Amino acid sequence: MYKRIIILVMDSVGIGHSPDAAKFNDEGSNTLGHIEATAGLIHCPTLRSLGLVNIADIKTDETPVVGAYGKMEEVSTGKDTTSGHWEMMGHPVTVPFPTFYDGFPKELMDTFTKETGYGYLGNEVASGTEIIERLGVEHMKTGKPIVYTSADSVFQIAAHEDVISLEDLYRMCEITRNKVCVGDYYVGRIIARPFAGKLGHFVRTSNRHDYSRMPEQRMVQQELQAAQIPTVAVGKIGDIYAHVGWDESYPTKSNAHGMNVVPYLLGSSFESGLMMVNLVEFDSLYGHRRNVEGYKRAIEDFDYQLSGLLPLLKDDDLLIITADHGNDPTWHGTDHTREHVPLLAYSPSMKGAIDLGLRHSFGDIGQTVLANFGLSPYAVGTSFLKDIMK
Repeated sequence: MYKRIIILVMDSVGIGHSPDAAKFNDEGSNTLGHIEATAGLIHCPTLRSLGLVNIADIKTDETPVVGAYGKMEEVSTGKDTTSGHWEMMGHPVTVPFPTFYDGFPKELMDTFTKETGYGYLGNEVASGTEIIERLGVEHMKTGKPIVYTSADSVFQIAAHEDVISLEDLYRMCEITRNKVCVGDYYVGRIIARPFAGKLGHFVRTSNRHDYSRMPEQRMVQQELQAAQIPTVAVGKIGDIYAHVGWDESYPTKSNAHGMNVVPYLLGSSFESGLMMVNLVEFDSLYGHRRNVEGYKRAIEDFDYQLSGLLPLLKDDDLLIITADHGNDPTWHGTDHTREHVPLLAYSPSMKGAIDLGLRHSFGDIGQTVLANFGLSPYAVGTSFLKDIMK
């Protein structure tokens, strides 16, 4: 049994299209492979040593593999953040969340105006950075928030921090979550998208906040909580799970911040249990913006911090690294891609490389957590605990 399990979610770092990718128009997508093919060799010796070279379309080298490695395919019906994370914790999304490819219907937006007291600009499918640049000046003149969505099930509200305060923006999102996007409009997430600056230099700030829909089923972290096993959320994990099942939550401002919080907690309050970390910038800053070079640098920066984390792990610690979906920055459009995700597992107590093969649900992670802490299994997924403890 491992005393501590740490799960790092590299948000959107897919490793090649899934068998059902054609349903999503994503056949041929390959986030990691296409980044290296386009921008050159990704310098990530730590990830390579954990087995990434054995599961991704990146150049192999002579680095000896010291961890367990495999790839996972998703059974949920979506390719969004919520579906991927929920499935990891035993709650696959079998009924797709509602999406709005032509913007939101008039009756919904009328309710938004009535309940929040604000008009709006936009109401269209758009890239966040593009619509802020296009409508930012009008927003500053009128004081109306910018509303937009994407191929994901999201209702996003952007506002300049000097025009609508963070407090008012968050309140607007809470109202939208509880009184506007309900019933047939119960989207996966309401997202506050604050920005700053001026025309030509508008930038989204790190004060983003997600308001997830409530899960319909119990999840792994709730089972741990009920068994008095500590659960800790880092980054936007708390938001993704609607803050259900987490004893503590530590929001972060960046990937680097998240990777700094982890060793701090390992050396202080987190003595046992489950820690789950989301590193969102791969997705938000580089995947959606189709920034191949930036995505490559972000992977390399993460790898550098990861090299400093591994020596802090003890023999009874288990580190799991994975992703929640793909977001190929060379792909058409600006949305997520339906891909396999990496499964890397490491503990100093492991004896050499372990091939975990192809896993048929992200839920294998949750099952492994349950098995490790001696809790009853779920119906979704297969534990790989015995494979890594041989």
